[in-house]
Amino acid sequence: MKYNTRNIGIIAHVDAGKTTLSERLLYYTGLIHKIGNVDDGNTTMDKDIQERNRGITISSAAVSTQWKKGNTVYNINIIDTPGHIDFAVEVERSLRVLDSVVAVFCASSGVQPQTENVWFQAEKHGTSKICFINKMDRIGADFFAVLQEIETKLHAVPLALQIPIGAEDNFEGVIDLVRQKALYWADENGETIIEKEIPADLQAEAGEYRMKLMETLAEYDEDFFEIFMDTEHGITAEMITEAVQRVCQSGAAVPVLCGSAFKNKGIQPLLDAVVTYLPSPDQLADVKGKDPHTEETIELERNASEVFSGLVFKVVIDKHMGRLAMLRIYSGKIRSGDTVLNVRTGENFRVSRILQMQSDKTLSMEEGGAGDIVALTGIKDAKTGDSLSSVEKPVLLESITIPAPVIRVSIEPKTNGDEKSFGLVLAKIQEEDPSLVVERDRQTGETLLSGLGELHLEVTLEKIRLNHGIGINQGKPKVSYREILTETKTHREKLSKQNGGSGQFADISFEIGPRDDNEYGLQFINMIKGGVIPTEFIPSVEKGFREAMEHGPLKGYPLEGMKITLLDGSFHAQDSAAFDFEIAAREGFRAAAGKCSPKLMEPVMQVEIQSIEEYTGAITADINRRRGIITSIDEKSGRKIFTAEIPLASTFGYISDLRTLTSGRASISMKLSHYTLVPDFIANTLIT
Repeated sequence: MKYNTRNIGIIAHVDAGKTTLSERLLYYTGLIHKIGNVDDGNTTMDKDIQERNRGITISSAAVSTQWKKGNTVYNINIIDTPGHIDFAVEVERSLRVLDSVVAVFCASSGVQPQTENVWFQAEKHGTSKICFINKMDRIGADFFAVLQEIETKLHAVPLALQIPIGAEDNFEGVIDLVRQKALYWADENGETIIEKEIPADLQAEAGEYRMKLMETLAEYDEDFFEIFMDTEHGITAEMITEAVQRVCQSGAAVPVLCGSAFKNKGIQPLLDAVVTYLPSPDQLADVKGKDPHTEETIELERNASEVFSGLVFKVVIDKHMGRLAMLRIYSGKIRSGDTVLNVRTGENFRVSRILQMQSDKTLSMEEGGAGDIVALTGIKDAKTGDSLSSVEKPVLLESITIPAPVIRVSIEPKTNGDEKSFGLVLAKIQEEDPSLVVERDRQTGETLLSGLGELHLEVTLEKIRLNHGIGINQGKPKVSYREILTETKTHREKLSKQNGGSGQFADISFEIGPRDDNEYGLQFINMIKGGVIPTEFIPSVEKGFREAMEHGPLKGYPLEGMKITLLDGSFHAQDSAAFDFEIAAREGFRAAAGKCSPKLMEPVMQVEIQSIEEYTGAITADINRRRGIITSIDEKSGRKIFTAEIPLASTFGYISDLRTLTSGRASISMKLSHYTLVPDFIANTLIT
């Protein structure tokens, strides 16, 4: 009965009320019997100590629950994702395995920068969406203004299926435009819905928005266009519902609903919309994968009779259960005791248990089938992004993209006694969060932890202290710079060693310099003719240069991009081996790169600050002091919104500095924009 399953994610900006909404969804579906609140620190989804302390979601919680609409019971797998940019990997890996999302907006703040980030991440995966405008009880709540922003900022076509009755303190309920009814929530817990006729003073507005809804459907759905133009017969609620379902699943338009999760209003219609309009796994296109041996494309149907394929989207290390691999099953089915293949490692292993996650509780399942999101035990060495498949037919699914870290900090345990467990804990947190990188500084011997932002590192270190009881000394955060070559040079590198038996010999001439296209990574051009270097050695030359790029000539930071043109060379019939050419490439890079006028590059953050008018001068001066460039100043509902580009090196401690500067009346959000050359006056202080 997989067509009764919905795999949904909840995405939004920080503080739009995602976790509160998830909590209500679980309450009304009967999974929990007491409503939790973020402010009281007793929510089901945020079970980590820090999530409760900070009031933010850090890791995506997965929960399976059920909702009954009419006579049908639907299984809903909900993943509540973090809204903070530092945890973008959590959002990315959740969206990779979900079929659809509920995007939550705050009725007074509207579309914010991180809303745009997660929205476009969902677009990239072709995910169907429903919008829920939350916090209709908030001061400054304006449903229609947010509707407008969904159109202008997210370039989406909003389909208002409801309009609110009142706003702020007067928010009473919603008007269902499809069924033309007014819905009110009678009791404190919002369990009883009273259905009435639309109030007389709202009939004109409801009529106008119902007409808008039908006109938009006619524009984006051919079948509905014909019904709409056929004025002889009336348009029924069923006709509208079917058309909304089609445009929602094709991605042409997004249904919009509203309510107040905190006040328990508007949740049941949202659950009805989730099961009515969003797709079930079997309504989606066939799964595309590759044969790992032949690279040929494989298409699999999303049903239980197909061969098994699934993607590990997260690894969780649980105190009681050990290592859990969170798996989205795309096709076929697995039972506990089955042997499956990890396509990346080529190893087979036996599935010991299949679990259904209910936030912090788990239920054992006999089998999992296409469309399910489950946790497996007994899977060694599984990493985020690994494909699991049947042993007979390996299928490699598209993996998960993980952004490169931009900030790092040196760390060490406070006591020598913690040295051993410190290493194990670092290995464990890296498995759980692949966007963290742990490495040793070769010059100083320090342990460096790199991540996506200050908050990301702060939360990780706090996790080590709280969950593992290890005290940590940390250095000041440092920027992960990159390097770039600005001139092109030609170089010849010859490796020739005789040590008794067979020797080592490799000889290469190459041109080294910046790429022509400003892209990332290595641009490798092979100009070797007439077999002066055998074809089988060429990939080793490329590999040598690719590895050498990880440590640039200035300060050992990775190179952003580089172009190598292999011009000429020679080899020795007995003494030359592939590895010799790899060494020659690495040594050639070391000898030549420093002569190509290398320069440092630094990450630049796109920063958005919201504040009130009186602090405009102070904020502008502060941005300039941080080497920032203001790209725009807008105004919205009485607040000034500054967008600026500021080098990451100047943003450390920005959040607390800004609070002081504006007496706590400003909010800030940041995301990585691009890398740019470090000005000479700063580069000189970094390179010496």
